[in-house]
Amino acid sequence: MAYQAAPLENLIEQLERLPSIGHKSASRLAFHLLRAPAEEAQALVEAITTARETIRECEVCCNLADSTRCPICSADGRDRHTVCVVEDPQDVGAFERTREYHGLYHVLHGTISPMEGIGPDKLRIRELLYRVANEDITEVIMATNPTVEGEATAMYIGKLLAPFNIRITRLAYGIPVGGDLEYADEITLRRSLEGRSALG
Repeated sequence: MAYQAAPLENLIEQLERLPSIGHKSASRLAFHLLRAPAEEAQALVEAITTARETIRECEVCCNLADSTRCPICSADGRDRHTVCVVEDPQDVGAFERTREYHGLYHVLHGTISPMEGIGPDKLRIRELLYRVANEDITEVIMATNPTVEGEATAMYIGKLLAPFNIRITRLAYGIPVGGDLEYADEITLRRSLEGRSALG
């Protein structure tokens, strides 16, 4: 027998569908929204609706944008000869927070994953090949995640880009700051050795 109003149960169920939100967190969020001033709840609804209606893919890099080009592709002063290939739009934000990378991006919107039915045709690989063929790009940095799917995707794209006679690089992976060697897996240790640099 239900002990909560049906609309509240539905709200909790919908919130539970969000990533990393379990039943308890969904319940807390639902009760917070019910107790919040009507304007606050309405502002959230409007923000979601506006984002869903206006956000699209940048016509150049496939990142999320609210116009035909994202702010990075539209910005002056970016290195237009270097493209960093990432899996998801969130990865662009991670790189931008470092303030170390000044090139452009290309967002694949996923990785090749046969187990999940995701083949190369479902990613933005064709758009990347078009850019490399038609723009003055000299280096493509493969920055997919160090997972089986990320590695497979990087290698697949690397083979497609080989005929273009450009520099194709892969991010160096290694031991995180504060990490212990004894807990590092073999792949991480191997990558750490391969990506080692001079001290001092």
